Amino acid sequence: MHRRATLHDFLSSHKHVVQVRLSRVRGSSPREAGTSMYVAAEGLWGTIGGGQLEYIAIDHARRMLQTHVISDTLDVPLGPEIGQCCGGRVEMRLAQMRQADRDSALAEEQAAQAALPHVYVMGAGHVGRALADLFQHLPVRCILIDQRAEELALCNADVEIRQSAIPEIDIATAPTGSAFVVLTHDHALDFLLASAALQRGDAGYVGLIGSATKREKFRRWCRDHCDGLATDRLICPIGASGSRDKRPSVIAAFVAAEVIADLTYEPAASAPSRSIDLPKSGSQPDAGGDTAEEISR
Repeated sequence: MHRRATLHDFLSSHKHVVQVRLSRVRGSSPREAGTSMYVAAEGLWGTIGGGQLEYIAIDHARRMLQTHVISDTLDVPLGPEIGQCCGGRVEMRLAQMRQADRDSALAEEQAAQAALPHVYVMGAGHVGRALADLFQHLPVRCILIDQRAEELALCNADVEIRQSAIPEIDIATAPTGSAFVVLTHDHALDFLLASAALQRGDAGYVGLIGSATKREKFRRWCRDHCDGLATDRLICPIGASGSRDKRPSVIAAFVAAEVIADLTYEPAASAPSRSIDLPKSGSQPDAGGDTAEEISR
């Protein structure tokens, strides 16, 4: 597994670094106030949104390194004059980093990483591994869970890999606001895990691979075996945006977008606020034969 480079790696490998921080944002801009980027003579970490704004900041930071300027500020209107049409205005503070600044940046990064929402991918089959491949690049902490060591061994993504004999315990001990994507190799286990996630009442997302038929079977199962547990907050089918393509990578792309949309929805707190109607299309193949095609998840 290839480990992604970290801010610690970047700062350790560059002696002279300028921190570019958005100190004030007015109107529309690519990133919010407080966003930082780190610029070395031959390296870069992070982004303040790309485009001409970022090019200006990088160029200015590198000139500061060349001329030994300790700190500076920039006030940039995001208009036609720089070829960027956001329409807002951004103020930036640029400063060469002392050891105290490095320590502060690393502590801030560590806190940000600790605050990332957890996404539990329950099942390391084809779709589960494809999801891990995508989530490793997104601002979440992804945990890929399966009872089968041989399936977990096939995952090359930079995510947490966890072999769990009793995965419902992983659900029970997950942080508030976590997302749960259930796509195991077994319908009974799917139902057990999906119901465990719903029973928490504080999940940011609960999704179950399958179809409208599987959703209805699950609803009846919850009625009979979970004291009438409500299933209106369950997303099933997952990633149901009308695509007819059932390849694992395509399903995973739609599901990842769906999860991130829910986790970053502005008014969202610790528990989800939306329910979903049964879609007219977009069911996924599953082991129970709810659709004609079958794939290993």
